Amino acid sequence: MSSAPSASTSQVPSPSAQSSSKTLNWGIAWIYASFNNTIILITDITGSETVARASGGVVVKADREKPSPYAAMLAATKAAKMAMERGINAIHIRVRAPGGSGPKIPGPGAQAAIRALARAGMIIGSIEDVTPIPHDHIRRPGGRRGRRV
Repeated sequence: MSSAPSASTSQVPSPSAQSSSKTLNWGIAWIYASFNNTIILITDITGSETVARASGGVVVKADREKPSPYAAMLAATKAAKMAMERGINAIHIRVRAPGGSGPKIPGPGAQAAIRALARAGMIIGSIEDVTPIPHDHIRRPGGRRGRRV
């Protein structure tokens, strides 16, 4: 009767089709999470060109708040905004703890930083732990007589 197109015949692109049409510019997010601070560094895919950098000490005033998840979240959001302004919209994440003779598990800010990068609109490709693990024996700091307090 009427020549108007019905709702069932109109083509609406699916969300997956919209995201595939966008070109992905990949980068690497290096997250160093110790028990004293959290440092987020975003580089290009080769790892040689730094795109954005932030740390927990830059975004909070008190030194005791540097390793907190809140400071890591603010630092990750700040780094993500800087990276997106420069064209990086997808990242692979590399998480690192102090390692060696220090602790082998990441600090409290690692998980919060990963969540903040995802919430900032970054597409996450892979998450990898790159903590340096000694395969033999490493001499702990302190000398023969130990740390004298």
